[in-house]
Amino acid sequence: MDLPVALDLGREALLTALILAAPVLATGIVVGILVSLVQVITQLQDQTLSIAPKIIAMFGAAIFFVPWLTGRMVEFMRSMFAGW
Repeated sequence: MDLPVALDLGREALLTALILAAPVLATGIVVGILVSLVQVITQLQDQTLSIAPKIIAMFGAAIFFVPWLTGRMVEFMRSMFAGW
């Protein structure tokens, strides 16, 4: 395997990892912003109030996106092994 092929495979791996992480992280960001707005409106500044909903929402998003995530991973692995 020469250097351009290895760099291209590494770039594809990083891009795939970013695409796979995006839905769960985006869910955490949206829930975090909503919880922050509720905290500002109600003036509740409790740390567990901001962390617990994000963890629950990100866990739910991970479960919801499992079929799509596994499909993307299988597609990536097939393209990786097709190059060998």
